[in-house]
Amino acid sequence: VPSWFIKVEKIRDQLLECNKETYWVPDYVKEKRFHNWLEGARDWAVSRSRFWGTPLPVWISQDGEEIVVMDSIEKLERLSGVKVNDLHRHHVDDITIPSSRGPEFGVLKRVEDVFDCWFESGSMPYAYIHYPFENRELFEKNFPGNFVAEGLDQTRGWFYTLMVLSTALFGKPAFKNLICNGLVLAEDGKKMSKSKQNYPSPMEVIDEYGADALRLYLVNSPVVRAESLRFKRIGVFGVVKDVFLPWYNAYRFLVQNAKRLEVEGLTAFSPIDQASLRKSSNVLDHWIHSATESLVSFVHQEMDAYRLYTVVPYLVKYIDNLTNIYVRFNRKRLKGRTGEEDCKISLSTLYHALVTTCVAMAPFTPFFTEVLYQNLRKASSKSEQSIHFCSFPSTTGERDERVERSVTRMMTIIDLARNIRERHSKALKTPLKEMVVVHPDSEFLEDITGKLKEYVMEEMNVKTVTPCNDPMKYASLRAEPNFSVLGKRLGKDMGKVSNEVKKMTQEQILAFEQSGEISFLGHCLTLDDIKVVRQFKRPVDVSEKEIDAAGDG
Repeated sequence: VPSWFIKVEKIRDQLLECNKETYWVPDYVKEKRFHNWLEGARDWAVSRSRFWGTPLPVWISQDGEEIVVMDSIEKLERLSGVKVNDLHRHHVDDITIPSSRGPEFGVLKRVEDVFDCWFESGSMPYAYIHYPFENRELFEKNFPGNFVAEGLDQTRGWFYTLMVLSTALFGKPAFKNLICNGLVLAEDGKKMSKSKQNYPSPMEVIDEYGADALRLYLVNSPVVRAESLRFKRIGVFGVVKDVFLPWYNAYRFLVQNAKRLEVEGLTAFSPIDQASLRKSSNVLDHWIHSATESLVSFVHQEMDAYRLYTVVPYLVKYIDNLTNIYVRFNRKRLKGRTGEEDCKISLSTLYHALVTTCVAMAPFTPFFTEVLYQNLRKASSKSEQSIHFCSFPSTTGERDERVERSVTRMMTIIDLARNIRERHSKALKTPLKEMVVVHPDSEFLEDITGKLKEYVMEEMNVKTVTPCNDPMKYASLRAEPNFSVLGKRLGKDMGKVSNEVKKMTQEQILAFEQSGEISFLGHCLTLDDIKVVRQFKRPVDVSEKEIDAAGDG
């Protein structure tokens, strides 16, 4: 069947260069799948033998020697002398144009074909604003487009036709940034089918869990990395359980205690400004301020890089820290048991953390954050009417990495201590005499036994926390060869080298950990070749019932 073609092969090298100017998420779709498709691109047959469609604006003489391409309605009207009100086939097929060669050559008639619909899709950046007939300045200001998103299959469809037409017309790509999504499949891994009804109704899921939960579930899935997702209803519930319930509980705790403060103090809660709060002497106030700053910075960073799938795990961790560290460890302050002024400071700190979190997450959870914000904004006369009127929070550069690291270390110690209690079925209400924290890093020990010491003691119900920077006092070291790595490399020497490794003294092992290498029988072994095993060593003057240990390395 005769067809009309665009000479794609002629601009193939240009297409590959234009592709390099674009940013894709995930990158491998651009570098592999799309690049390979462009490398093998053939001339594009853009005509179709159908009735419905956009008519090819091509008029041709009967002998095929004269061809006129119409680039506007005005040109068609001028050459034909006919007023054109509709561009569908049944309106333009009968319009003829006199031959420029003279009346003896007859008239030119429109070819019968219509455009491939992908040609129209690829023309979107120009067609939707009627370029070049209108909005030239608007087009030139905004082209190439900043962002497009579609499914993986569009590497051979829309993404391709956008690139071909923009390269042919302007020598540049049609877009700067692109997110490519995968396919959402049924729970059994098969394609969703209306006839098989192998998927839940989207409206049922939204009615049960909310649109925001569904949105976060999809954003946090492989589907935004151009991979397939087996849709599971329980996954949406998991978002509600792990994100929204803890988040709401932190908000509710703030509201309850702000109301209590109002009743007891006969004054409405008014949050202290953040500049004043930064002067707080409480280490966890500084920590949550820094953690919130880190959240905002991370969301900025990942949104700028179009990596949507990394935001939700970070948010889940932040909400967990807000509820299980800041709120949990500051209950007395938040409830006013340490004085009214200290209560106002802690409530204000929690208030600002929640407001900032809501504003930062509003693009991801527009409904949930709006509900929380509509109540939170009542505490400040300067608040916007809607969270979606608020400017996205900016970073202040006042992040304190040391305090964030200190609290992370504190939680590591607390988790290890909890493991020991659980191992011996010792409830938290049973006080323990002493907790010894063993670590060679003096900064680590200072973090645990400094301003955070009271939190460790209270949370684990121990009478004292003792630092120890001599690991060998409570641990013995043993070196074991990594047979899976060394076997192929050492061959017949494996047995002898293995024996030498097992004979390593405590001093040799410590020196090996410092230097990162050791030689036996002419073979240089590194940290990948030898596994250092640490075992708890009970002091001789302490009975087995009196002491136990746990470690994270």
